[in-house]
Amino acid sequence: MLGVRAFKPIDILLVEDSAGDIDLAKAAFEDCKINNVLHVVTDGEAALEFLRRAGKYKTVPRPDLILLDLNLPKKDGREVLAEVKTDEDLKRIPVVVLTSSSSEADILKSYNLHANCFITKPIDLLQFINVIKSIEDFWLTIVKLPNGEGRK
Repeated sequence: MLGVRAFKPIDILLVEDSAGDIDLAKAAFEDCKINNVLHVVTDGEAALEFLRRAGKYKTVPRPDLILLDLNLPKKDGREVLAEVKTDEDLKRIPVVVLTSSSSEADILKSYNLHANCFITKPIDLLQFINVIKSIEDFWLTIVKLPNGEGRK
């Protein structure tokens, strides 16, 4: 039986500074059949403002999933991840690290900061789209996410 989630759009926060990767992610999510809303911010400070609903983000919904690049301007993804996972209001939001890094140090640090998974962005266009679709298939159809009220 389908739950409420089938009718409520899934809110995804993409934290990415590469315009090309943003366009690819948007195209991949639009191509999928799942009801989602993709919100995009391009630096770590904006990500935390969005998540805390501060400043110009006062009326945004709390995302169901965060896709986080590590190499960001203003505040890098590692700092954003650390703040999210130590914040009582935010720590239950799943964070998928989606980055160009394949460094073992970045992988270890991300998991030590409680990332839910770590994915290295493929360089190939088709593979990148397949990764986005796989993220959506797993996190938005298979995994049971807490509803907005359950995260607080």
